[in-house]
Amino acid sequence: MEQEYKRILVGIDGSEQAQLAFEKAVEVARRNHGTVYVANVIDQQITTMMGYSSLNQNIIDQETASAKEMIEACKKYGQDHDFTNIEGIIAYGSAREAMAHKLPAKYEIDLVMVGQSGLNAVERFMTGSVASYVIRQALCDVLIVTYNKE
Repeated sequence: MEQEYKRILVGIDGSEQAQLAFEKAVEVARRNHGTVYVANVIDQQITTMMGYSSLNQNIIDQETASAKEMIEACKKYGQDHDFTNIEGIIAYGSAREAMAHKLPAKYEIDLVMVGQSGLNAVERFMTGSVASYVIRQALCDVLIVTYNKE
């Protein structure tokens, strides 16, 4: 059975790992005549010592502006590499839930591509890894793009 991935979701957060995942998603979509859905998920709550606290509107506005810039940079990368089938998504809430459930369902995603976590062992223990959650919970196939900084 041959699998063609036509609708590829990739999360971006400004990290080198996410950028590499995006670049590879472009090549997969190009080979399959597909579309890359590039998503930045803004979590409206922050972890504090006492639990969670909501972000104020100014911070959310700044995060939204930053997300728009990242999406535009991805579209520019696509144009520079003769690939224009890139759709930008700004979502709000849990990155884990958005990448594993909400966005794949909404956009009928065939493949989720995520960059390997850049977190160290303590950070992964404290916050968990979006990639780890998506691997276990996604509604579709998942490809983890490994990042080897040399």
